[in-house]
Amino acid sequence: MSSVVCVKRGSYRGNRIVNAKLKLVKDFQTGKKGSYITVKNSLFPHLDIEDIKIKVESRHDYTFVEGGADHSLSDFNVEVANDAPEVSDEEAMNRIATRFAVLDEMSKACIRSDIRAMIVTGPPGVGKSHGVEQQLEAVNAYDKCAGKRPRFNIVKGAISGIGLFATLYKYSDRKNVLVFDDCDVWEDQDALNILKGALDSGKRRRISWNKDSRLLRLEDVPHQFDFNGSIIFITNLDFNDRRSNKIKAHLEALQSRCHYLDLTIDTERDKILRIKQVHRDADGGLFKEYEFENGEGEQALDFMFSNIKRLREVSLRMALKIADLIKISPDNWKMLAESTCMHRVGAKR
Repeated sequence: MSSVVCVKRGSYRGNRIVNAKLKLVKDFQTGKKGSYITVKNSLFPHLDIEDIKIKVESRHDYTFVEGGADHSLSDFNVEVANDAPEVSDEEAMNRIATRFAVLDEMSKACIRSDIRAMIVTGPPGVGKSHGVEQQLEAVNAYDKCAGKRPRFNIVKGAISGIGLFATLYKYSDRKNVLVFDDCDVWEDQDALNILKGALDSGKRRRISWNKDSRLLRLEDVPHQFDFNGSIIFITNLDFNDRRSNKIKAHLEALQSRCHYLDLTIDTERDKILRIKQVHRDADGGLFKEYEFENGEGEQALDFMFSNIKRLREVSLRMALKIADLIKISPDNWKMLAESTCMHRVGAKR
């Protein structure tokens, strides 16, 4: 049975398409003219075309739905309009800035134990971790001065189910916060089951490990305890795009227990505007620590934006890499950047 999608926003031949329920032929693809999905043509019966390619900005512009795909232009919930209004760079930067302000506010709420959990998703290199870490470091510095035990921990890399259980125990008190930063917990069913228990919506969040474990004995971790802390997940994954995964039900259950913050940085343009927004809003600009005096920061950004198609990555990290090269070699930094930060001409990406 073919998949059915609801196109929340897209376009075809200059027509804006909103809330159209259509039969999917090919999922998300990116070509020379942008990103698109291929669907059966039920919107434009006057065109002798079986399949059409609807332009979309990202996977967030459509969702998979149940039921048949029987919509046409006459359906009340399908809108097709010409000349969709463009959002200005300033409006888009303000939208992105608002999302990161929300991230700061929600991080503070986790630290206060006002909320139990948050999932933050967005592409790599846009500053997801930095905002959360800033909030934690401020409180950690206060605790350190007061001689208190650290209440926060950032976990990166891989972690097993039993390792997760032991870590949760160490930070199970109220106002303790665990941050899983690109930590691979999403494919381990033991880990997901433990997290579901730790973030349950009931008043008492009791989790158990009912298998024999030498690790728990060595670390003096009980096989059952109440978790009262908060958790922040920072990830590049789009939870809405895990539809075929065998653990989809676990992910949906976990998402329902957490506040879910999508930073809405989905396109190359969004990534560029995020870099510009940080440079605009940061005290002293993005390159403040480099102490540039002759416009080197602007040169770095101009170089990035002029070579966006060849860069290995469009991110804040890439901007700082280029700044590093300017610092170490003011005369030859472009040659170094072409060699280390860009795909070679003609190379397959």
